[in-house]
Amino acid sequence: MRIDQADLFEGMERLFIMGFMALTAEARYKKGDFIFHAGDNADYFYTLVDGCVKISVGDDEIEVYELNHSGEAFGLSSILDRNYYFASASCLEPTQLLKIEGNSLNQFLQDHPKNSSIFYKRIANRLAQRLVECYKII
Repeated sequence: MRIDQADLFEGMERLFIMGFMALTAEARYKKGDFIFHAGDNADYFYTLVDGCVKISVGDDEIEVYELNHSGEAFGLSSILDRNYYFASASCLEPTQLLKIEGNSLNQFLQDHPKNSSIFYKRIANRLAQRLVECYKII
């Protein structure tokens, strides 16, 4: 499966990328499906392949971010030592994802410290970008 890896994996070793991809499983969802709800166990890290995912919070499912570009990651709670998702993720259209079990990904990242440092910097950058988007809503 091919996703836009230019941003997430730029500067990382090819063997690291291949190992990362070997951990993934494909998942498909229909429009309106929930991938997870706020409060669910944070078991998986996701990467968008195709489709559109709404990240929302609260009982009214207020949208705080929309993922619609191949390669965008979400479900970050699974790799940030959180036991549960703090937001919900639902599909705004038929959606194809790659998912990785969080504990497996954490172990893989621990086994590859040089590349995991770059990976976490990319994740931090994406979180910062999302925070800026959220500020625009407020």
